[in-house]
Amino acid sequence: MEIKNGAIAPTGSACLNNAELVFLQVLQQNFGLLSFVPVADGELHRFRVPEDRPGSRNGWYVLHADGLAAGAFGSWKTGESRTWSSREPADACEAKAMREQIAQAVAKRDAERRRRQLAAAEYAARLWRDARRADPAHPYLVRKRIRPYSLRQRGAELLIPLYADGELVNLQRIRPDGSKRFLFGGRIRGTYSPLGNINGKKPLLVCEGWATGATLMDLGYTVACAMNAGNLKAAAVALRARYPGVVMIVAGDDDRLTDGNPGRAAAEDAAHAASALVAFPDWPDDCPASLTDFNDLHVWRAAQ
Repeated sequence: MEIKNGAIAPTGSACLNNAELVFLQVLQQNFGLLSFVPVADGELHRFRVPEDRPGSRNGWYVLHADGLAAGAFGSWKTGESRTWSSREPADACEAKAMREQIAQAVAKRDAERRRRQLAAAEYAARLWRDARRADPAHPYLVRKRIRPYSLRQRGAELLIPLYADGELVNLQRIRPDGSKRFLFGGRIRGTYSPLGNINGKKPLLVCEGWATGATLMDLGYTVACAMNAGNLKAAAVALRARYPGVVMIVAGDDDRLTDGNPGRAAAEDAAHAASALVAFPDWPDDCPASLTDFNDLHVWRAAQ
């Protein structure tokens, strides 16, 4: 074997003696330099992804080395996962064994995800129950020029409730400086934070952030906030399934200065998937190009 960038990088073909090292190389190709060697014991293991915050363990893997080495790995944070085998199966029997190993790995991943999401939902319910009504003078609300509506507050943190199938499953916490975090292990995909009563009597606007949602709520709309572009499509599809007759409009961000304009692309994709209309801010000629969403436009206009 040879050393590459400070990590062990095996050479030659995979075999039972070096399955862990070959798998390590695969993990590092996907996550970056890691400080451990995977254990081929068939159990679920968690690890810190190098770019994640210190103390977090969003990465996971399961590795089997019985017969044909195979496993799976992914990130709780991104929701992505991949499978791996040391080589192609030699025959149908070996292929079946590999499929069974990978199925076991995925089942363990799913069980752990359900456990984490249940724990986060229970914690969210306790925090939400014990929190007080949000202070309208909270620095984030003042800076964004929005009302707190039904938000609650714990210490200096605003609490934004996230629902799935009508149940509270997670919270986003916003600090006075605007930094945001979800509860550890909590469900994000397909969740949303509602503003107003979704009853089909008026159009439902689906947007990214809560500040954008509160801005649209001030204009008299019913709103559901997906919290980020990565969840916009999943939230819109979940809302369409729950409210099939509602007129839905995806109120997208317009990341004009970012290559590929991910906000606009995510909004158009979500609208197509949920059979919804799509709308973007109507930018005045004299507004800064750095503005990206309806709240940015609201704050800029208020300052003029």
